[in-house]
Amino acid sequence: MSYHVAIFSKDGDPDTGLLRALEEEGVTFALVTEVEHVTKEYQAAVIDLSISPQRDVHPLGQRCQELAIPLLCALPSRHLARYDHSWGATDFIVLPARVGEVSARIRQATRQSMGQANEKTLEVGDLRIDLERYEVFNRGRRVLLTFKEYQLLCLLASNPGRVFSREILLNQIWEYDYFGGTRSVDVHIRRLRSKVEDPGQAYIETVWNVGYRFRDQPPKGG
Repeated sequence: MSYHVAIFSKDGDPDTGLLRALEEEGVTFALVTEVEHVTKEYQAAVIDLSISPQRDVHPLGQRCQELAIPLLCALPSRHLARYDHSWGATDFIVLPARVGEVSARIRQATRQSMGQANEKTLEVGDLRIDLERYEVFNRGRRVLLTFKEYQLLCLLASNPGRVFSREILLNQIWEYDYFGGTRSVDVHIRRLRSKVEDPGQAYIETVWNVGYRFRDQPPKGG
């Protein structure tokens, strides 16, 4: 995978050894001097701390966290003692940069960042479930669900192919044993389907006389 990174420096030209290492390792980059110029078009951001060992790191770290991209601090060994994880950086690069190390650090930080992001989201077909914000999107459009509908969707989507009986759904979602009818589950499933499914886009299957399951391979919309 090729990487495109933002090199952040407000104190003149970035370290030439760092730029040379990036070029030799096939990492494309753009020089930026303002935090807001770091956008989602970059897979990572690198801040040059060869002159100032701390300036601007906090706002850039917050920006990168908002964009869910890693931030790496490039600094000389004499400044390593001042490196602080509270700056919001994912990793650091020791200057002068050695060829091979820079792209390896970026690759590792990017994979780590993607892993953390994936833990907070669940994507199935055209559905994206933000587990941190309790939000659901279908084909990029936000879907408004009740909390019970959201819980049902998360449970089913997290276990594709597994059949859940109505009794189990009642127990896990409503958190009590229900010995009467199971109409409440059917009503919530019907409402959930009407909100997250479109024609030709079925996610939840009915297993007759048993319950429901989420399709193993939900369809992709055209």
